[in-house]
Amino acid sequence: MTSDELRNMLEPTVQRLGYELADLEVRLSGKGGLVRITIDKPEGINLDDCEKVSHAVSALLDVEDPMTGEYNLEVSSPGLDRKLTKVEHFQRFEGEIVKITMRFPIAGRRRFRGKLLSSNDESIVVEVDGESHSLPLARLDTARLVPDAV
Repeated sequence: MTSDELRNMLEPTVQRLGYELADLEVRLSGKGGLVRITIDKPEGINLDDCEKVSHAVSALLDVEDPMTGEYNLEVSSPGLDRKLTKVEHFQRFEGEIVKITMRFPIAGRRRFRGKLLSSNDESIVVEVDGESHSLPLARLDTARLVPDAV
């Protein structure tokens, strides 16, 4: 089962519980596999939220049995340096500082750190040192919020 297929299977359960499935990471290898689910909601995530989703998802995975081998299930909050994986994430955090890594160079560089100015279904615009860069989402490798300096 692909990561996208697993996401499609788990997302309705997570949403019914009142959460967003913000990210899904699957690493299956022999004995030490991992399924990491990141959940979110507007008021934030606490331990009880993670436990609630963990029980529901664990039960679903036991019944559906979509993966072979052993794996650990982890459910967590996005954290301060949350990954931005959906267009809705970029739109929600416009105006914030982000750290972007591209799969291939854009304007001679793969890494961008700056203010997220705008986003749409095709691209995001990041201002770095007073210069705006339009970055196609299809070429994006990773995107994370940069937590405020304390």
